[in-house]
Amino acid sequence: MDILTLAKNLSGLQTVSSISKTLNISNKTAINYVSLLRKKGFIKETIYGARKIRMYKISPLTEKKIGYHGFYEILNKYSRVKIYSLYEKDKIYNKKLTIEEAIIRAIKTKEFRVILASLGLFSKIKNWTRLSYYAKKENLGRKVGALYDSAKFIIKVKKMDKRIRNSLLKNASKDKFIINNIKSKDFKEIEKIWDVYLPFNKFDLEVYKEW
Repeated sequence: MDILTLAKNLSGLQTVSSISKTLNISNKTAINYVSLLRKKGFIKETIYGARKIRMYKISPLTEKKIGYHGFYEILNKYSRVKIYSLYEKDKIYNKKLTIEEAIIRAIKTKEFRVILASLGLFSKIKNWTRLSYYAKKENLGRKVGALYDSAKFIIKVKKMDKRIRNSLLKNASKDKFIINNIKSKDFKEIEKIWDVYLPFNKFDLEVYKEW
Protein backbone atom coordinates (compact mmCIF):
# COMPACT_ATOMS: atom_id res chain seq x y z
CA MET A 1 0.00 0.00 0.00
CA ASP A 2 1.43 3.38 -1.02
CA ILE A 3 1.61 6.24 1.51
CA LEU A 4 -1.18 8.33 -0.10
CA THR A 5 -3.61 5.39 -0.09
CA LEU A 6 -2.65 4.73 3.51
CA ALA A 7 -3.43 8.35 4.44
CA LYS A 8 -6.80 8.16 2.64
CA ASN A 9 -7.75 4.92 4.42
CA LEU A 10 -6.85 6.42 7.80
CA SER A 11 -8.26 9.91 7.19
CA GLY A 12 -9.58 11.52 10.39
CA LEU A 13 -8.65 11.00 14.04
CA GLN A 14 -6.79 7.78 14.75
CA THR A 15 -4.91 6.15 17.61
CA VAL A 16 -2.27 3.44 17.33
CA SER A 17 -4.94 0.97 18.46
CA SER A 18 -7.53 2.09 15.87
CA ILE A 19 -4.92 1.99 13.09
CA SER A 20 -3.96 -1.52 14.15
CA LYS A 21 -7.60 -2.67 14.04
CA THR A 22 -8.44 -0.88 10.77
CA LEU A 23 -5.48 -2.35 8.90
CA ASN A 24 -5.33 -5.62 10.85
CA ILE A 25 -1.69 -5.09 11.79
CA SER A 26 0.32 -5.15 15.01
CA ASN A 27 0.68 -2.08 17.22
CA LYS A 28 4.39 -2.00 16.38
CA THR A 29 3.65 -1.80 12.64
CA ALA A 30 0.97 0.84 13.34
CA ILE A 31 3.55 2.95 15.17
CA ASN A 32 5.89 2.65 12.17
CA TYR A 33 3.07 3.82 9.90
CA VAL A 34 2.43 6.81 12.17
CA SER A 35 6.10 7.75 11.93
CA LEU A 36 6.02 7.47 8.12
CA LEU A 37 2.78 9.48 7.84
CA ARG A 38 4.21 12.25 10.02
CA LYS A 39 7.43 12.36 7.99
CA LYS A 40 5.45 12.74 4.75
CA GLY A 41 3.23 15.48 6.19
CA PHE A 42 -0.04 13.55 6.41
CA ILE A 43 -0.36 13.90 10.19
CA LYS A 44 -1.61 17.41 10.76
CA GLU A 45 -1.93 17.37 14.54
CA THR A 46 -1.31 15.17 17.58
CA ILE A 47 -4.00 15.45 20.26
CA TYR A 48 -3.84 14.04 23.77
CA GLY A 49 -7.15 12.54 24.80
CA ALA A 50 -8.34 10.76 27.94
CA ARG A 51 -5.60 8.96 29.86
CA LYS A 52 -3.08 10.80 27.71
CA ILE A 53 -3.77 8.56 24.71
CA ARG A 54 -2.35 10.12 21.55
CA MET A 55 -4.79 10.76 18.71
CA TYR A 56 -3.43 11.62 15.28
CA LYS A 57 -5.32 13.88 12.87
CA ILE A 58 -4.58 12.35 9.48
CA SER A 59 -5.39 14.00 6.15
CA PRO A 60 -4.48 12.83 2.63
CA LEU A 61 -4.18 16.47 1.57
CA THR A 62 -0.67 17.91 1.72
CA GLU A 63 0.22 21.55 1.17
CA LYS A 64 2.72 22.63 -1.42
CA LYS A 65 5.58 24.38 0.29
CA ILE A 66 6.68 27.52 -1.54
CA GLY A 67 9.25 29.94 -0.19
CA TYR A 68 9.61 30.47 3.54
CA HIS A 69 8.02 28.65 6.45
CA GLY A 70 4.71 30.06 7.70
CA PHE A 71 3.75 30.68 11.32
CA TYR A 72 2.25 27.26 12.05
CA GLU A 73 5.02 25.49 10.16
CA ILE A 74 7.59 27.16 12.42
CA LEU A 75 5.65 26.16 15.54
CA ASN A 76 5.41 22.56 14.36
CA LYS A 77 9.05 22.44 13.34
CA TYR A 78 10.48 23.63 16.66
CA SER A 79 7.84 22.69 19.25
CA ARG A 80 6.75 19.34 20.61
CA VAL A 81 3.17 20.63 20.75
CA LYS A 82 1.79 20.44 17.22
CA ILE A 83 -0.74 22.87 15.72
CA TYR A 84 -2.88 22.50 12.62
CA SER A 85 -4.43 25.52 10.91
CA LEU A 86 -7.12 25.31 8.25
CA TYR A 87 -6.52 28.84 7.10
CA GLU A 88 -4.21 29.58 4.18
CA LYS A 89 -4.07 33.23 5.28
CA ASP A 90 -2.00 32.11 8.23
CA LYS A 91 0.80 31.13 5.85
CA ILE A 92 3.69 33.44 5.06
CA TYR A 93 5.76 32.55 2.00
CA ASN A 94 7.12 35.80 0.61
CA LYS A 95 8.79 36.92 3.85
CA LYS A 96 10.93 34.94 6.22
CA LEU A 97 9.27 34.77 9.63
CA THR A 98 11.83 34.71 12.44
CA ILE A 99 11.58 32.68 15.63
CA GLU A 100 11.33 35.93 17.59
CA GLU A 101 8.42 37.21 15.48
CA ALA A 102 6.68 33.84 15.77
CA ILE A 103 6.73 34.07 19.59
CA ILE A 104 5.06 37.48 19.46
CA ARG A 105 2.49 36.30 16.95
CA ALA A 106 1.68 33.27 19.13
CA ILE A 107 0.98 35.49 22.14
CA LYS A 108 -1.27 37.74 20.07
CA THR A 109 -3.50 34.79 19.10
CA LYS A 110 -4.59 34.42 22.76
CA GLU A 111 -5.10 30.72 21.98
CA PHE A 112 -4.07 28.26 24.70
CA ARG A 113 -2.53 25.53 22.55
CA VAL A 114 -0.73 28.00 20.28
CA ILE A 115 0.82 29.78 23.27
CA LEU A 116 1.72 26.43 24.87
CA ALA A 117 3.42 25.41 21.61
CA SER A 118 5.33 28.70 21.48
CA LEU A 119 7.27 27.74 24.64
CA GLY A 120 9.32 25.39 22.47
CA LEU A 121 10.56 28.34 20.43
CA PHE A 122 12.48 29.81 23.37
CA SER A 123 15.14 27.13 22.92
CA LYS A 124 15.72 28.41 19.37
CA ILE A 125 16.10 32.16 20.03
CA LYS A 126 18.87 33.62 17.86
CA ASN A 127 18.50 37.33 18.54
CA TRP A 128 17.36 38.58 21.97
CA THR A 129 17.50 42.20 20.84
CA ARG A 130 15.09 41.41 18.02
CA LEU A 131 12.73 39.65 20.44
CA SER A 132 12.84 42.63 22.80
CA TYR A 133 12.15 45.03 19.94
CA TYR A 134 9.03 43.21 18.75
CA ALA A 135 7.84 42.58 22.32
CA LYS A 136 8.04 46.24 23.28
CA LYS A 137 6.53 47.31 19.97
CA GLU A 138 3.42 45.26 20.77
CA ASN A 139 3.53 46.01 24.54
CA LEU A 140 4.08 42.31 25.24
CA GLY A 141 7.42 42.55 27.05
CA ARG A 142 6.25 41.26 30.42
CA LYS A 143 4.24 38.46 28.84
CA VAL A 144 7.27 37.34 26.84
CA GLY A 145 9.36 37.33 30.00
CA ALA A 146 6.81 35.33 31.97
CA LEU A 147 6.49 32.74 29.22
CA TYR A 148 10.28 32.45 29.00
CA ASP A 149 10.54 31.79 32.75
CA SER A 150 7.80 29.15 32.59
CA ALA A 151 9.49 27.48 29.59
CA LYS A 152 12.59 26.94 31.75
CA PHE A 153 10.60 24.52 33.92
CA ILE A 154 10.17 22.02 31.11
CA ILE A 155 12.80 22.55 28.38
CA LYS A 156 16.39 23.71 28.04
CA VAL A 157 16.32 27.33 26.90
CA LYS A 158 19.01 29.78 25.92
CA LYS A 159 20.02 32.22 28.65
CA MET A 160 18.40 35.62 28.38
CA ASP A 161 20.72 38.63 28.58
CA LYS A 162 20.15 40.65 31.80
CA ARG A 163 19.79 43.86 29.82
CA ILE A 164 17.06 42.28 27.73
CA ARG A 165 15.32 40.99 30.86
CA ASN A 166 15.35 44.43 32.45
CA SER A 167 14.09 45.94 29.22
CA LEU A 168 11.16 43.53 29.12
CA LEU A 169 10.34 44.25 32.76
CA LYS A 170 10.03 47.94 31.97
CA ASN A 171 7.53 47.26 29.19
CA ALA A 172 4.31 47.50 31.21
CA SER A 173 0.91 46.64 29.76
CA LYS A 174 -2.58 47.45 31.06
CA ASP A 175 -3.75 43.96 30.10
CA LYS A 176 -2.19 41.49 32.52
CA PHE A 177 -3.86 38.38 31.09
CA ILE A 178 -2.09 36.36 28.40
CA ILE A 179 -5.45 34.65 27.86
CA ASN A 180 -8.49 36.50 29.14
CA ASN A 181 -9.48 35.72 32.75
CA ILE A 182 -7.15 32.71 33.13
CA LYS A 183 -4.59 32.56 35.95
CA SER A 184 -2.07 29.92 36.95
CA LYS A 185 -2.18 28.01 40.22
CA ASP A 186 1.43 26.81 40.02
CA PHE A 187 3.39 29.78 38.68
CA LYS A 188 2.39 32.49 41.15
CA GLU A 189 6.03 33.50 41.69
CA ILE A 190 6.59 34.09 37.98
CA GLU A 191 3.32 35.98 37.75
CA LYS A 192 4.41 38.18 40.63
CA ILE A 193 7.80 38.97 39.04
CA TRP A 194 6.31 39.93 35.67
CA ASP A 195 2.97 41.23 36.90
CA VAL A 196 1.04 39.17 34.35
CA TYR A 197 -1.07 36.01 34.58
CA LEU A 198 0.10 32.78 32.96
CA PRO A 199 -2.63 30.62 31.35
CA PHE A 200 -1.32 27.19 32.30
CA ASN A 201 -0.09 25.05 35.19
CA LYS A 202 2.74 22.54 35.56
CA PHE A 203 0.43 19.70 34.47
CA ASP A 204 -0.13 21.40 31.10
CA LEU A 205 3.62 21.44 30.47
CA GLU A 206 3.85 17.66 30.86
CA VAL A 207 3.05 17.34 27.14
CA TYR A 208 6.68 18.35 26.50
CA LYS A 209 7.87 15.27 28.38
CA GLU A 210 5.56 12.83 26.66
CA TRP A 211 6.81 13.31 23.08
